[in-house]
Amino acid sequence: MQSTSSLTITWHKPDIDGEAWEFHNHPAKQEYYRRHGIDWPCLTAAFEMGRLEPYPRSDRILDMPVMLSHHRYDDYARYLAKAKRGYRLNYARMEDALQRAGTLTLPAPIVLACHGEALLFSGYRRLCLAWNYGMVPYVWLVDLASERTRES
Repeated sequence: MQSTSSLTITWHKPDIDGEAWEFHNHPAKQEYYRRHGIDWPCLTAAFEMGRLEPYPRSDRILDMPVMLSHHRYDDYARYLAKAKRGYRLNYARMEDALQRAGTLTLPAPIVLACHGEALLFSGYRRLCLAWNYGMVPYVWLVDLASERTRES
C-alpha cells in the first residue's frame, strides 16, 4: 500500500520478531497486555492474520480508540522533545531519506486491536513521518480478539 503527497511511502508487512522488546519491555504498554490477557505466543499467532489498514491522523482506527497514538502535532512535538537523542536522529534520517529520494519503502507501524480498544504497538516514528507530510499511512492491524476466539 502507498501513502502519497508529493512524496511517497510504500508500506509493507512488518517483521514481528524484531518487535519483541516492545512487548516484553515497553512500560507504557504492559497494562494493555494484562487487561486483555495477551501473551507473546497469542500475539505472534494473530500477527500473520493482520492486514494493512489506512490510519488517517486520529486517535481512532475503525472507530476504536488507539492508546499511545499521540496523533495531534503538539502531542508529537512534546513526545519527541522528551525522547532520547537516538530516537530523534532515527526520525531525522528517515525524513532526510524521504526528502532526498522522494520515496521510501517502510514496514508498516503495528496496531493491536482487542475488544474495541487498540494500541499503537510499534512504528510511531514511521507513523508520524507520514502524518507530518500530510499522508495517510497504513498500519498492520492485528485483531487479537479474533485470535483468542479461534483458540477457544
